[in-house]
Amino acid sequence: MDQMRYVLALDQGTTSCRALLFDHDGNVAHLAQREFTQYFPKPGWVEQDAAEIWSVQRAVMEEVVAQVDAESIAAVGIANQRETIVIWDRETGRPLHPAIVWQCRRSADICERLRGEGAEPLVTERTGLRLDPYFSGTKLTWLFEEYPDLRRRAEDGEAVVGTIDSWLLWNLSGRAQVHATDVSNASRTLLFNIHDRDWDDDLLDLLGVPRVALPQVRPSSGEFCMAELPNGFTVPVAGVAGDQQAALFGQACFEPGMLKNTYGTGCFLLMNTGDAPRPPEEGLLSTVAWQIGGTGEVAYALEGSVFVAGAAVQWLRDGLGIIASAAETEALARTVPDTGGVYFVPAFTGLGTPYWKADARGMLTGLTRGTRREHVARAALEAVAFQTRDICDAMVRASGIPLARLRVDGGAARNDFLMEFQADLLGVPVERPAQTETTALGAAFLAGLAVGFWESREEVASLWRAGRAFTPAMDEARRASLWEGWRRAVGYQL
Repeated sequence: MDQMRYVLALDQGTTSCRALLFDHDGNVAHLAQREFTQYFPKPGWVEQDAAEIWSVQRAVMEEVVAQVDAESIAAVGIANQRETIVIWDRETGRPLHPAIVWQCRRSADICERLRGEGAEPLVTERTGLRLDPYFSGTKLTWLFEEYPDLRRRAEDGEAVVGTIDSWLLWNLSGRAQVHATDVSNASRTLLFNIHDRDWDDDLLDLLGVPRVALPQVRPSSGEFCMAELPNGFTVPVAGVAGDQQAALFGQACFEPGMLKNTYGTGCFLLMNTGDAPRPPEEGLLSTVAWQIGGTGEVAYALEGSVFVAGAAVQWLRDGLGIIASAAETEALARTVPDTGGVYFVPAFTGLGTPYWKADARGMLTGLTRGTRREHVARAALEAVAFQTRDICDAMVRASGIPLARLRVDGGAARNDFLMEFQADLLGVPVERPAQTETTALGAAFLAGLAVGFWESREEVASLWRAGRAFTPAMDEARRASLWEGWRRAVGYQL
């Protein structure tokens, strides 16, 4: 591997496709990014064009590969938006319906129907998830109920389905038409038994999904296919993981009890729970974090989801028009000593972990004539930290593992005020890595380990470096008072 200098990571997100070349030290050598179109055909519906996703992802891949000698690339890793589902023609490779995005709520009635039939205990026990339209399985149920011809074609083997990683693998593999996924993505479908690590026949029957249409499930680190780069040179695709599991790996959270939080449109907090799944208690989800090929090592995680984090700041900008940019919130928050008693519960799309209350709605409380935009901006940032503590507290209760520190990434993690307040509210250090591209880096690590670019997890862990650590400075009385106010504000929606 001496001549191999890079691992290529394809980071296929909800709104953009990115390609990054990482060197052996885990640094970004080259990066390209382009957005793609979002479609909202009905209230609560979110769709994407799978063909456009592939076109954009291929374009950014070609852009970065053109910067180096293709023979210097050792492997390709994929991190992808999870739960988004694609159906395509096995023969032609053309999508047969718009991709149904993880944010889409169109299968809410199906979830209610199944819950009414008493199906949720079985689903939760086998998958570690809840009956919620967030996950892929009921999106497929909706698709096959609405379009019986697609069901027939899937049953006959003419049509195949998969999450975005499967769609990218199919296209990257060219004429080989590799139809595969990894355990982390499979575990987000409502169709996968996380104990047996295989598609579950009872769940397939429950949701009406034919096994023949589903991809083969493989370890997250191991060869999936050979991808042809623009100059005709072929490179193994050797790592695949859902974006949040990839970020957990990229943050080197390899030991049970280690956890990370990704601050983006929402927040996704994952804790490594070791080689066995924990019961999904306290409103948390249990999921497969990754599986390493060769050794067969498997790691599981508890996960908590905040639906609205950075999106609350976007609403201040686009909805209320009280800020010009998200970056402005930090300076505004620092001009006031506190929120003046204002609490912002940004439940625009319901409340996630630990409440899972779909009909909750956003709320500002504690307003007075003295309330200014600075107080509201600060309250929006504090709301992100409050919701994160909700999940951290639930994880401590569910796991029995005390919180020692929190590793952070994502766009909003660059906000120093938010990170300082987060540390104060949790009472533990918050660590922001020097390399903030943790999702793509995790995919690169998984691929690089499979081909020997990195020799071991220990070598990977040695590459993690803190960029800045935020230590708590708030006294316990103030922390308790602020937390009591948040609990009271959330209580209005429960």
